[in-house]
Amino acid sequence: MSLQVSWRGLITPLLLIAGVAVVTFLGVLGGDQVQTSLVEMLIRMVVVVGIWVFVGNSGIISFGHVGFMCVGAYAAAWATVDPNWKSIMLTGLPDWLQNGQYPFPFAVIGGAVLAAVVALLLGAAIMRLSGIAASIATFAFLMIVNSVYSNWDSVTGGTSSIIGIPTVVGPWVAFGFAAGAILLAYAFKVSRYGLMLRASREDEVAAKASAINIVRVRLVAFVISAAIVGLGGALWAHFLGVLTADSFYLSLCFITLAMLVVGGLGSLSGAVLGVIVVTIVVEVLRTLEGGVTLGKTMISLPPGSQEIGLGIVLALIMIFRPTGLTRGQEVQWPKRWSRPAAPSVEAATAPSLGE
Repeated sequence: MSLQVSWRGLITPLLLIAGVAVVTFLGVLGGDQVQTSLVEMLIRMVVVVGIWVFVGNSGIISFGHVGFMCVGAYAAAWATVDPNWKSIMLTGLPDWLQNGQYPFPFAVIGGAVLAAVVALLLGAAIMRLSGIAASIATFAFLMIVNSVYSNWDSVTGGTSSIIGIPTVVGPWVAFGFAAGAILLAYAFKVSRYGLMLRASREDEVAAKASAINIVRVRLVAFVISAAIVGLGGALWAHFLGVLTADSFYLSLCFITLAMLVVGGLGSLSGAVLGVIVVTIVVEVLRTLEGGVTLGKTMISLPPGSQEIGLGIVLALIMIFRPTGLTRGQEVQWPKRWSRPAAPSVEAATAPSLGE
């Protein structure tokens, strides 16, 4: 019985990973533009899944997780950029970081760890808050990160860009990290901490009465979530090869939260599906903005149509499916292919229509 439960418990993440693998395989067959969009989508999937670990399980909307992505991206860049460039442009770095050049795995782990440490310090202060107060506190964190990274010239380059970051993230590398993020997020969901955090989301008073330490379980989720998002930031740095602080601000915050809302906050499947759907919508609008030729007629949308279209999609989702495309449900193996389940107590005792 225990093996059956374990296998069934793995069906959802395995189906999600298989679906993402199919999308990746199809994207790799496309041209350079398609592959670029594919890698962007997979890295954003890491970030959105990371955000879901906290937001989806706690019910607290966080506007600050893009700040952790910024922290992870810059930490990874500091580790892998040419020391000669760092000695000229980033004179405020410690010697071991300024004069060293470390491999990609070290940079990714460093980005995730630094984001987790920052989250631990921040979360210890704000995890006692709930609802809109906690959300505003996370937004304040995002503003602080943007201000610090835009003005700390000797460490971040200020408004200048950090260039020369090795671009080593391709479609399959990004897929590997996306699959790992899905497994880690699902492991947290089915863990004791995930269950306690969702209990506090549904009824905080009842959770406290059940001896659940809400601050602690929120903090654990916050740190794990920030580590995954920071890892996504490190991947982003090694995909683009150049960093500026302004790329980690309101626009990216909006699109990542939109992906989460469109798919559905209540499930990991919603986070994964939301990234794919929103990416397709954005890419279609981007193509139409660039112009499409139909016969002898060129059709193009005005600039800014991406943001308007995404806003319309988000509004329609909120009106017609407020719980997202997945309605808060996880993807499951089709019932007709599954072994018939034993009737539940409710089904066995329910009166039939003929009685």
